[in-house]
Amino acid sequence: MQSMGPEPSMLAMRIAGAVCGALVSLVYMMPRSTREAAARAIVGVACGLVFGGPAGVALAARMGVSDLLSPDETVLMGSAAASLAAWWVLGVLTRIADRAGRGKYT
Repeated sequence: MQSMGPEPSMLAMRIAGAVCGALVSLVYMMPRSTREAAARAIVGVACGLVFGGPAGVALAARMGVSDLLSPDETVLMGSAAASLAAWWVLGVLTRIADRAGRGKYT
């Protein structure tokens, strides 16, 4: 019976891309607390792992570089982009929730 898991190199590219996307995001939007940083990092890495392949294929096709990139590069790019997007979305939603929640129960 064949395994249905990803190849080890593809998994390594997904993990590397997801972690790199989260680290790059840290430069642009710093978390306010350790809890926020942990939550955003976990979600960023998870999104990079799950959506790395499809995001990479879509980005490569959109930019017209599908023929120039190897499958590893495509997955790495997609994982980083998915992680970066998840980090930003959670950061923005956290800040909106903080502002909306101020003063309601005080």
